[in-house]
Amino acid sequence: MSSLGVGVSPGNVPVHHGTDLKVFDRRVRLGELILRCVICILALLAAVLIASDTQVKKIFSIQKKAQFTDMKALVFLVVANGIAAAYSVVHVLRCIVSMVRGSVIFSKPLAWAIFSGDQIMTYSCLAATASALQAALFSKMGEPTLQWMKVCTMYGKFCNQVGEGIASAVIASLSMVILSAISAFSLFRLYGNNKDKNNARW
Repeated sequence: MSSLGVGVSPGNVPVHHGTDLKVFDRRVRLGELILRCVICILALLAAVLIASDTQVKKIFSIQKKAQFTDMKALVFLVVANGIAAAYSVVHVLRCIVSMVRGSVIFSKPLAWAIFSGDQIMTYSCLAATASALQAALFSKMGEPTLQWMKVCTMYGKFCNQVGEGIASAVIASLSMVILSAISAFSLFRLYGNNKDKNNARW
């Protein structure tokens, strides 16, 4: 019993679900914004490091220039990370506008578009990073059974810079995996909200 003689029960205790939901949404949008900024910076860094990497080596009076176009896996990685950086810039602007307006995604088509785009970019960057990493290992370690020489023994500077670019791409790809989980949550909770509304009608 309260001091006014009114019994306190779960039915008349005020619960601020709306406020908690808004705080949670704000934190989700902030986390998404931070991740997209990290992805944008790291993907752009990876693309620039690899695309600008060159080294000239003189072999038997013949100058040979090593560059990323010599390996198709590196070309794939540069293109994938360049697209990922541009894609992230667009969504960073969307997140900023959403936070300024204080709006939440209620449109299922838009949520599906964001989810699908994040999935495509994640799988593309993971595939590009994996193929580039495999090519880099062959260049570093060689393959005696196939008589593939260790290219990095001749082009050390080139390989080191490529390694830095691949490391940035790996972190960017892992960040994309986390981001995909956030976009999936943002999408499927819309269906959860509809389910709660339908239950409330009954």
